[in-house]
Amino acid sequence: MASATTIPDDQRVLYQAFLDQGLTTWLARLPEQLEKGLDRRRHGDLPMWEKAVAKLPDLPAEREVTLDADSISVDIDLNDSRRRQCENLLKKLMPWRKGPFSLGGIEIDTEWRSDWKWQRVAPHLSPLKGRKVLDVGGGSGYHAWRMAGAGADFSLVIDPSPRFYWQFQALRHFIGDADGGRTHFLPVGIEDMPEKLGFFDTVFSMGVLYHRPSPLEHIQQLKDALTPGGELVLETLVVEGDENTVMLPGDRYAAMPNVYFLPSSPALCQWLERCGLENVRVVDEAKTTLDEQRTTEWMIYQSLADFLDPQDNTRTREGYPAPRRAVVIARKP
Repeated sequence: MASATTIPDDQRVLYQAFLDQGLTTWLARLPEQLEKGLDRRRHGDLPMWEKAVAKLPDLPAEREVTLDADSISVDIDLNDSRRRQCENLLKKLMPWRKGPFSLGGIEIDTEWRSDWKWQRVAPHLSPLKGRKVLDVGGGSGYHAWRMAGAGADFSLVIDPSPRFYWQFQALRHFIGDADGGRTHFLPVGIEDMPEKLGFFDTVFSMGVLYHRPSPLEHIQQLKDALTPGGELVLETLVVEGDENTVMLPGDRYAAMPNVYFLPSSPALCQWLERCGLENVRVVDEAKTTLDEQRTTEWMIYQSLADFLDPQDNTRTREGYPAPRRAVVIARKP
């Protein structure tokens, strides 16, 4: 591991958190994982994102941070010049997918109304207070910040996207230590975690399973990350049907090239049970609406409306059923 004087502050905090949590085996892998995840050769814009976060101005120490409301908000006194500077720098990190965020009067209207998803899921969760939580594919960390607001003792986002890493660090710049320093981000995928870790009390995987060519393997990885008695919260695309219904799209589904298996909710529950999980239940199932996923000033590219059949929004433009998502909760024995 590099000497402490050469470790950036954001990484030093992560190392200390892993040490405090007793994740010593994983800690030994962090330098290599961070170097790989933030390798500037991975994405041509990565230096720009890093520079944008570094240029965010020092902010007043006095601020009011809200992590337990729909919009992650930071009430802080910024003059017009500083607010414009911050907004311009934050826009260099676009597109912003998960949110919303309100930062000193800057309203980041993200592509997804992630607060709506949280409203549907939160009532069904075991209380998060004091729990250790993993958010797989968590993007910029919206849900992890909400977990911290709900009292989680340790929240870790893993997502291989370096853009999301720098979005998270930009949010940290505004939020400061209002979460008690309990929320962290590591730019890796679940396959980079130590096997059979058995550490987390709650594991979230939302919007990941359908990108996996081996869905049962992903479910097993999620289960292995849980401590005995831990809770899995899994959200994925589903289709209507019985326990034998599974759709395998062609080259693209809703314009996405990497979509594999879309089970029915009963089939999804059966998958989890086959992987040895217990008390499996569907707590939410709903069609994704054009109000929940859409183009905004902070995500200016194509979104759901562009991926549906313009003559029939119950179908994708490839002719498949329009996106429908289910949330399933289960327990590791």
